[in-house]
Amino acid sequence: MLGGNVTRFALFALPLALFVGLSAPGNASAGTIKIAVPAAFTGSAAGYGENIKAGVSMKVDEINAAGGVNGNTIEVVYFDDQCEPREAATVSTSIIEDPDIVGIVGHLCSSAHLAALPAYVREGIPSITPTATSVAISDKNKDEQGLVWSFRNVYRDDFQGKFLADYMDKDMGLKKVAVFYENNDYGIGLKDAFVKEAKKLGLTVVGEEAYKKGDQDYTPQLTKLKGAAPQGLFIAGYYQEGALIADQAAKLGLNVPKFGADGFDNADYIKLGGPATNNTFLTAPFLAETAGPEAKKFIEAFKARFHRDVDWMSANAYDAAAMLADAIAKVGPDRAKIRAYLAGITTPEKGYKGITGNNYFDASGDCLKPAYVKEVKDGKFVPASKQMN
Repeated sequence: MLGGNVTRFALFALPLALFVGLSAPGNASAGTIKIAVPAAFTGSAAGYGENIKAGVSMKVDEINAAGGVNGNTIEVVYFDDQCEPREAATVSTSIIEDPDIVGIVGHLCSSAHLAALPAYVREGIPSITPTATSVAISDKNKDEQGLVWSFRNVYRDDFQGKFLADYMDKDMGLKKVAVFYENNDYGIGLKDAFVKEAKKLGLTVVGEEAYKKGDQDYTPQLTKLKGAAPQGLFIAGYYQEGALIADQAAKLGLNVPKFGADGFDNADYIKLGGPATNNTFLTAPFLAETAGPEAKKFIEAFKARFHRDVDWMSANAYDAAAMLADAIAKVGPDRAKIRAYLAGITTPEKGYKGITGNNYFDASGDCLKPAYVKEVKDGKFVPASKQMN
């Protein structure tokens, strides 16, 4: 992504970007360890940023209340990249130039993470993104020695694109589907993986149309797709545009099941799209209804604090912050040592047992997790009646 999705922050203007934080960069006090959290806190994706901040703040507050990391307080510095590549590149400069920042939870969106990666790899600062799903990250997160500097505790777009095609074929019994995708790293990655698997399964992709972030009128593309008589519509993008597409599809009489990926998993999808969002199916890496005992405690605490149901982004951010803090506890606040520690978490036995499951990485820093399916029914997200095994 993020496949997208409390917050209490102040804004401080920077050139081309906004800095959102608990303190100014470079002012870490004795006994304080700083981590950076770059995400969207303003703009169209701010709802996702609020989710990330909710998860990180919960975990960091728990750690600090228990005495911190080896007696040191964790301090979080939030940077607003607006999920925009240009802003992310500016933010990355601020992060790498602060020697007190030892690691990163982020970025939120794939395009932003890809824009910031060259700086992090060049300067040697480790990151764990809980939400960026682009396949391209796996090819751009290594230095000249082949060392991985960017990790993620979320599955890749090729996995969830393939998963959705399998779900439509095996669980929904569809034969003809149309694809409507956002023309960015996230949307294209999902679309390519989905179409490849769909064709392999024998599903007929009756049409592929693209749209741009921020578009308001989708009727020309939807009219064309409707003419191909699909049995389902896969919308590869984020919830803001997805809600408008669902509404306009309904008005055109394109009343078929809609499918989305993790970028749809935000309550505002339903709020913005209204009744037209019913009969939407989407993938998510965390499903509260299947959570274990520790996760249930987190879910209850989350709802008590933020007065809403937990979302997968908050849960993943909670675990990403926990993994970074665990690495710091094991090897100290040293960027290179933290990277090496994370790169060594390569098996289930070594994995970090978090609320979202067992987290460990392959040679590219990727973490394969199972996917779950939600659906919108009667104006609410509920577990889909059928789950892939």
